[in-house]
Amino acid sequence: MDVSRIILAVATGPIFVFTGGIKIYGLRRSLQYRDHFGMSPSLWRAIGVLEAGGGVELLGGLAARPLGIAAGAGLCALMFGAVLTHLRARDPIAAVASASGVLLLASASLVCGIAA
Repeated sequence: MDVSRIILAVATGPIFVFTGGIKIYGLRRSLQYRDHFGMSPSLWRAIGVLEAGGGVELLGGLAARPLGIAAGAGLCALMFGAVLTHLRARDPIAAVASASGVLLLASASLVCGIAA
């Protein structure tokens, strides 16, 4: 299970650091999504901070497993909210599937962290 945990953390952590970073820095495409979802700038930035921090903590969980477990749980909650947000906005199935896929990665990271 340790190999799976390492692979998932190394694959999933940077995804969240990247997606969180584009929200924090307010890149144009990110702001278009924010407006599409009807979120305030402060909420969007807070989500970005949580995503980026969770990605870093997921990687840090390789050294301190409880940190990785907490990060995995938080990222699962965040991505569950993302899936609901896409559904509420009546986005195309591809957008819902993309968020669902990242939710599955976060869930797998959490399970591997707990089972290790």
